[in-house]
Amino acid sequence: MATRQERNTPTKKKKLRKGRTIFTVILVLIVAIAGLGFYQYKSSLSAAQNDNQMKDFEFNGEKPEDVNDLNVLLIGSDSRGKDQGRSDSLLIAHYDTKSKKPKLVSIMRDTYVDIPGHGLNKINAAYSFGGPELVRQTIKENFGVNLEYYVVANFEGFPKIVDTLAPDGIEIDAEKDMSKNIEANIKAGKQKMDGETLLQYARFRHDAESDFGRVRRQQQVLTALKDQAQSIGTITKLPSLVGTMQGYTNTNVTTGMMLSIGKDFVLGKADDIEDFRLPVDGTYKGARTSHGAVLDIDVAANAKALQDFLKD
Repeated sequence: MATRQERNTPTKKKKLRKGRTIFTVILVLIVAIAGLGFYQYKSSLSAAQNDNQMKDFEFNGEKPEDVNDLNVLLIGSDSRGKDQGRSDSLLIAHYDTKSKKPKLVSIMRDTYVDIPGHGLNKINAAYSFGGPELVRQTIKENFGVNLEYYVVANFEGFPKIVDTLAPDGIEIDAEKDMSKNIEANIKAGKQKMDGETLLQYARFRHDAESDFGRVRRQQQVLTALKDQAQSIGTITKLPSLVGTMQGYTNTNVTTGMMLSIGKDFVLGKADDIEDFRLPVDGTYKGARTSHGAVLDIDVAANAKALQDFLKD
């Protein structure tokens, strides 16, 4: 008569073999998914780099005082190849890695400031004079904020990034009819926009609000892109999206950091983006200078307002 131990041994062996088999299948699936993701990333990166002619930049970033803070200078450029031009959009993305709290600062391009080595001028001229490094110095000198990272995005690549993120389009509630001086005929109301139409919507400024309305729409577009990035379907697109974004931008943000922050957004850990605009209401006036129409600002008041916003 078999002992209890002898009767149980075959069953235990079967369970062990079954457990090893399941583990092996899971391991193979993980390796396959990782391999596919890497292939998608490299393919997208290569295609974007071949299409993009953006030059390399110098950038001597400085760490914010709070070790948990990330400050990224975002520059939108419509330059062609080596023709750098002025920055068309200028923003600061702030992210608290501890609280997972993102903030976005839009700087009006006609803001009249002292550009190191060049005197008073519109802040968007700093990019033309010295690329993102001079923009960083200008923001530090006028507003007292350290910027550690930068991203220069060419508007030629923006539609491709959007179409990779959302092949069926991004839903936007258009504020008004728009067609003047843009390559689109946009009607007011909710609609889905492809990448090119979304770019034209974000850049429109030929109405009574001028750049003020454009800055508001840019923030609206970025919020819509963030909402799309948090959708479940985006997870499978992350490798292609990261590759496309890197290929159409010039940046010192590492792939690891991009994936880490992106994970917080996709998995819903980051709160809604808090928006801010420079100059703040009541701290500027319109003026005419040798550089054309500008926003003559109270520099000290705006510096304090920006620093307070980033600290809250």
